[in-house]
Amino acid sequence: MPHPPHQSLQVAAVPAQRGPVRDRDQDAPWHTEAVCRRDEAGLFFAPSKEPTAARLSREEAAKRVCARCPVMVECREHALLQPEPYGVWGGLTAAERRVVLARRRRREVELRSAASSVDQIRAAG
Repeated sequence: MPHPPHQSLQVAAVPAQRGPVRDRDQDAPWHTEAVCRRDEAGLFFAPSKEPTAARLSREEAAKRVCARCPVMVECREHALLQPEPYGVWGGLTAAERRVVLARRRRREVELRSAASSVDQIRAAG
């Protein structure tokens, strides 16, 4: 399970939903099936002062691991809900997760605004 060396080990993983969730043991935590728990954990977090080209290459390699992982969706949602500030989780870098979160927040605001407008029209009608 990936984790930055400067943090304590937490529930973590990186990953992709390939088969139906019901095929997995429902009592086991999702991260027990994460591919990154095996031997590629170093791919998921940057060493200090990593050059940009090396970081991009490492992140692409991590994403390839995620692409074959059976729990990528669960991992991604975990990283978005925490939110995890570092590393590749669920096939997304920290910067990509920030974009997803910003889009989700914007969509929630738009939906609330639209619902409010509908309520105002109903009240006036």
